[in-house]
Amino acid sequence: MIRRLFLLLVATALGAAEPARPFYGARPGALEKAKAAASDESVAKALRKLLGDADKALAVIPPSVMQKTKVPPSGDKHDYMSIAPYYWPDPATKDGLPYQRKDGKVNPESRDEAANDTLRARLVGASVETLALGYYFSGDEKYAEHAAKILRTWFLDPATKMTPHFRFAQAVPGVNDGRGTGILEARGLADAADAAILLAGSKHWSAADQQALLAWGATYFEWLTTSKNGQDEHAAKNNHGTWYDVQAAKWALVLGRKDKAQEICAEAATRRIGVQIQPDGKQPLELSRTASFSYSCFNLRALSALAGLGEHAGVDLWKHRSADGRSLIAALEFLAPYLGKNPKPWTMQQIHESNDDDVLPVLRAAAIATGDERYESLLKEYPDHRSKRLQLLAPR
Repeated sequence: MIRRLFLLLVATALGAAEPARPFYGARPGALEKAKAAASDESVAKALRKLLGDADKALAVIPPSVMQKTKVPPSGDKHDYMSIAPYYWPDPATKDGLPYQRKDGKVNPESRDEAANDTLRARLVGASVETLALGYYFSGDEKYAEHAAKILRTWFLDPATKMTPHFRFAQAVPGVNDGRGTGILEARGLADAADAAILLAGSKHWSAADQQALLAWGATYFEWLTTSKNGQDEHAAKNNHGTWYDVQAAKWALVLGRKDKAQEICAEAATRRIGVQIQPDGKQPLELSRTASFSYSCFNLRALSALAGLGEHAGVDLWKHRSADGRSLIAALEFLAPYLGKNPKPWTMQQIHESNDDDVLPVLRAAAIATGDERYESLLKEYPDHRSKRLQLLAPR
């Protein structure tokens, strides 16, 4: 504990080198503000939690698509592959084919790491972001060194790297060998590529490494925006379409394509908010799911993340309101009575517990965007809100 507090104080004075561009996973200027306030109680608890998480991430064995034992339809293990989580063998057929959908019920087969890269991709995003932020705030090279190892293993090293496409993601056995919906599983990779900039100045991550990562990203972005799977996901009207936009906009910003990011965020006003949210704030396509509350929060989190990227791209999605009242605030207001320490009972279908981490960043973003302290007050009803990373990525 003493060592961590010492690192925080050092970070306030020195820290890692300032990145050459913003970290798009945070509000503009947020990390600099949090670093300057490292000793303030408003961010100190979150910084301690971050460094604790970074210490744990040091134990992560760098994930690789080569770690699976089964081979994708292409015959190349460098290709990402996974099985659709909500599809199960058909008990009426001898071979179980074709698989049948059971919304909200995860088939354990889709989490079997012998055939699925799903959890590995998720771990890449979470680990690199945590380690890179740990390096940014502490200046400790051990975090940068391990983040660089994970990045090189997944994106760069010829023996272990992933081919930049998601052609074989979320396959439905007996139906297809991959679908556009599988692109949802790629969102952590954009987070990792974004966080790599925080390693600027480290002896473990060179300019050549950064350029190689951007080259990988450029190839992936081309596939994402032109392939059939990518176009199918772009056309999705529910949370899949929103998360597609989040990925595409973040990759565009990382690659220096601010014009493209601006286009994606601007179109979201009508393409996402105008289609997904009713004037009363309901999200019909999410409410139709077996976990209706969770999916309503999940899509609102995606919309809020897209609005955050819009801040970097010069588009204000928080202020957008259609003529008949469709807006991010309307969606949040619909959900607000069901949040906090004394929530109103949810009466629609919800087959499992929801995730608070889907709504807490939205409350902080809404409070900052609107100046309405009701959202901040609601956030404070959650006992662990001070330790959440939002205190660093979007400090008040």
